Amino acid sequence: MENQYEVLHQECLSCQKCPLAQTRNHVVFGAGVSNAEVVFIGEGPGENEDLQGQPFVGRGGALLDKYLQAVDLSREKNIYITNMVKCRPPQNRDPHPDEVANCIGYLSRQLEIIRPKIIVCLGRIAANALIEKGFKVTKQHGQWFEKNGVFMMGTFHPAALLRNPHNKPDAFEDMLALQKKIREICDHTYDGTEL
Repeated sequence: MENQYEVLHQECLSCQKCPLAQTRNHVVFGAGVSNAEVVFIGEGPGENEDLQGQPFVGRGGALLDKYLQAVDLSREKNIYITNMVKCRPPQNRDPHPDEVANCIGYLSRQLEIIRPKIIVCLGRIAANALIEKGFKVTKQHGQWFEKNGVFMMGTFHPAALLRNPHNKPDAFEDMLALQKKIREICDHTYDGTEL
């Protein structure tokens, strides 16, 4: 499994499938544990992520880490985090549909290797691509959908929470719902030492 992951990672690092490759500093492949039962998927890297080559490391990432910590999750210990596209769209704009289409194969292969039981879509772009077209985060956040035996939930993107802090309590409720689902269906995400 580690070998498959590393082969895919190296392939992604040299990708030139779309114009985003011309403006990136780093490919932002993903971070976390390779046997994660829970995978978080955002839309694409921002400026800090592009500079560091890691997902969710800016202000939004710091906020996400606080939410994760509240339910005893972390990319170092028991989850995996990635994005729909692996290169930063200029000025942090939404990725274009053709950019997502060019990159979705990498995400699909990551998920085949990791084989999560739960996918959390961070924001509209990921939820529209993976859960259902027209997904409305403000109305449907925290709801569970099952696809091919994988439970999926859409919730607020951390950057959106920084712009609209009044949604933070709803995002926290989504994390509590995630914690409950993990306890129901996951084998090793929690090892018994969590709160």
